[in-house]
Amino acid sequence: MSQENIEKIKVNIPLVADLVAKGKKPEYLFWVGSAGSYDDRAKKISKAFAKILAYANVDFAILGSEETDSGEPAKRAGSEFIFQMQALQNIEMFNSYGITKIVTCDPHDFSVFKNEYADLGGKYEVWHHTQFLEKLIQENTIKIDDKVFSDKKITFHDPCYLGRGNDEYDAPRFIIGQLNSDFKELNRNKERSFCCGAGGAQMFKEAESGDREVFVERTDEILEMMPDVVCTACPFCMVMLTDGVKYKDMKDKIQILDIAEIVANSLGL
Repeated sequence: MSQENIEKIKVNIPLVADLVAKGKKPEYLFWVGSAGSYDDRAKKISKAFAKILAYANVDFAILGSEETDSGEPAKRAGSEFIFQMQALQNIEMFNSYGITKIVTCDPHDFSVFKNEYADLGGKYEVWHHTQFLEKLIQENTIKIDDKVFSDKKITFHDPCYLGRGNDEYDAPRFIIGQLNSDFKELNRNKERSFCCGAGGAQMFKEAESGDREVFVERTDEILEMMPDVVCTACPFCMVMLTDGVKYKDMKDKIQILDIAEIVANSLGL
C-alpha cells in the first residue's frame, strides 16, 4: 500500500519498520495484500478495515512498500518455484520483525499463510478479517448499530478459500446477525456454495472455453433473491460480483459490500 493511500484513510497507520526502529513491534501485522493495495475497489475494503482497527485501538501496523505478494496466485497457477521463492522472502521478513500474528482481508492470503507457510518454516497465528471482527464484537470492543441496515434485505456469498478451504462459515454470519436486517441465504451456500470465478489464479488469465462465465451464473443465483445488499468477504469475490451486477445492468439496484465496509458503516466510520 502506497503512502498516498495510507494518508487518504485519515487514521494513524504505523509501519512495522518504524515501530521496530523505536524498539517496538505491533501485536498484529495487517497484511493488506496485492488486491487490497492496487485494485481501486478493494482499496476501500482495506481502508474500512484499517479504520475499524484504529477505532478499536488494536495494536497493528502494515509493511507498506516492504509488502510484496504472498505467492498464492503463483502456486495456484502451478509455479511452485515462484511461490516458494516469494514465501521464503516473506517469512524471512516476518521473522526479522518478530511478527507472530497476521490479519488479512484476503481469504487466499489467509489460507496460504495459515496452511502452507508452515511447511517452509513460517508458523503464525493467522486471522481472516471476518474472524477478527467477530472477536472484536464478542469482546464488546466494538458495538454494531443495528439500525443502519435494518431495512435492507441482505445475502452473503461464501468465498471458496474461507468456506470450503478453511471451514469458516460462522464468523461472517455472526456479524451479519448483528445487523437486524432481513438476511436470506443463497440457494447454494456454505459447503455447497458456488465460486465467484476468480480463484485458482483465474483472476489473471483469459476465460476458458464454455458457454457461460462462472461469475454470470453466480450473479443469476443472487438475482433470484433480489437482495438490496450482497455481502462479500474477499476482494476477488468483490470484483467478480460487482462485474456481475454491472453485466446484468443491476448496479443501481444491488449494492456489493465487504463485511468490513458493513461494519464500518454500522460504526459510523
